[in-house]
Amino acid sequence: MRVALFLTCVNDTLYPDTGRAVVRLLSRLGVDVDFPMGQTCCGQPHYNTGHRRQAEPLARRFADVFAGYDAVVTPSGSCGAMVRELYPRMGRRAEEEGRGSSLALAVAEVVPRTYELTEFLVDVLGVTDVRAFYPHRVTYHPTCHGLRALGLGERPRRLLRAVRGLELVELPGAEECCGFGGTFAVKNPDVSAAMGRDKVDAAVSTGAAVLCAADNSCLMHLGGLIRRSGADVRPLHIAEILASTEGEPLT
Repeated sequence: MRVALFLTCVNDTLYPDTGRAVVRLLSRLGVDVDFPMGQTCCGQPHYNTGHRRQAEPLARRFADVFAGYDAVVTPSGSCGAMVRELYPRMGRRAEEEGRGSSLALAVAEVVPRTYELTEFLVDVLGVTDVRAFYPHRVTYHPTCHGLRALGLGERPRRLLRAVRGLELVELPGAEECCGFGGTFAVKNPDVSAAMGRDKVDAAVSTGAAVLCAADNSCLMHLGGLIRRSGADVRPLHIAEILASTEGEPLT
């Protein structure tokens, strides 16, 4: 199986350890991972800000860069949802506007082969026990795109429950948005911060040492609020937990 890692802008710029964790995890499971150097932004910031046509070249580039792989794996529910849900919509809109079917055809081949990390592990590789070890109390926040757009459901929790030493505790109000929402946080900062503080308070109430999610953009938002409040909880991407073993523990 030829698998490509779509790292995403946020992870490449701010959270490279998440990308390294994905490669370490998949390699441990016998998967050969490639990192196409031509990858760029998926276009989500453009699309969400109302610049749909400006996002189209990025969708075409994504389709070109990741052509020929058996699977494209990303540690981001929001960017995975952009590809899976919005690329086809962009193609249909272009056709409706009389601009031809080239965009729809370009993305049609790569869209069904693009997976968020936890669904790739559970649905494609068929594993929930990835031989991880992480002896800490953890609570899981299901981010909006993973929950509502991709329908990740119990996949992340099943993976976490199989981690040796890990105690998984339920997050109160887990399905409520953390308030990030990409450009929403910029346009509505007061509302965004209030929603984030509610999420941080919920995490603290569990007594967990770690607040885990499958999307670093949401963890970035919550992490800033955690640092400002002095809360004793660590934001951490699920990939880094799943990559941790007794031989190579997460530091």
